[in-house]
Amino acid sequence: MSTHALYPAAAAAMLAGLLMGCDKSHPPGAPPSLPAVSLQTQRIEAKSRVATEEVVGTVRAKLRSVIEAKVSGKIEKLLVAPGQKVRQGELLARIEAREVQARLDQALAVRQQAESDLKRAGLLLDQKILAQSEYDSAQSKFRVADGAVMEGETMLSYTQVTAPFDGVITRKLSDRGDLAVPGKALLEMEDSTTLRLEADVPEAVVGKLNLGDKLPVRMAALEAELEGVISEISPAADPNSRTFLVKLDLPATTGFRAGQFGRVAMPIGETSAVRVPASAVIQRGQMELVFIVNDSDSKARLRIVKAGKRLGSEVELVSGVSAGERIVVERVSELKDGQPVK
Repeated sequence: MSTHALYPAAAAAMLAGLLMGCDKSHPPGAPPSLPAVSLQTQRIEAKSRVATEEVVGTVRAKLRSVIEAKVSGKIEKLLVAPGQKVRQGELLARIEAREVQARLDQALAVRQQAESDLKRAGLLLDQKILAQSEYDSAQSKFRVADGAVMEGETMLSYTQVTAPFDGVITRKLSDRGDLAVPGKALLEMEDSTTLRLEADVPEAVVGKLNLGDKLPVRMAALEAELEGVISEISPAADPNSRTFLVKLDLPATTGFRAGQFGRVAMPIGETSAVRVPASAVIQRGQMELVFIVNDSDSKARLRIVKAGKRLGSEVELVSGVSAGERIVVERVSELKDGQPVK
């Protein structure tokens, strides 16, 4: 005999045993006399809901930065380590600046000389000894020298590597004594207070999403469900996986970090199913039971059902009942099969 044939027989036997054990005070063959009870019942309805498909995503920081040097030179000091919190503008590293300082000193000397020449040319112009064109030439030389000083001061400021925002250092890619060059990463940092979930969404699902949509997100590290807001939808699919990158902003909640994974429920359409209050379903081992009240005799009859997805305080019943039937929704554990219900 197959396993499929054994299960209904076993379920029927268990149900029969349950029913026989409901009232043992009557002798075999005598009809049980059960008192009528006043209980709340309701009509079973088929309700529609949005069908969803869970997509796995990874939590990442919304604000991330790779810290690089803007000038070449040996790293003189590296003042931070991975895991350290830093504030915007805080000094992270210092690069040796002898050559930059030398060029700045030279530019300052040239500007000082150009400034003296300009003052002298102004006096001579007032005495009508110097032509206007010669004064304009001295003025131009001073502006060029002043621009060279500003450039030197800017380059010198680049030797002080500072944090672009408040955050946490996540990686250290260089150390003291290493050569820093533009384009070579020194550090990586991120803002751990603003996180988002990044998920690769199939082509069939992404067409049903819009910027600003709010979707439920479940994190393995949290018991509660979060609400993610779609902030970015990639306009092009990944050529290898044929999926679209979707990013959802997450609320500021403690308990999870960048790098962890989560699941987001993506809408794929609408479905209709029978839903009843979760309080109406009795769990007996592997069986799920409900009490249905017949309109003909107003008696509660025990029935085996199969429960599906739970939605808040309600649960879907996949099989065992039909829309329009009356179901007991309270104190079901006190009822016996065949008991009259008011």
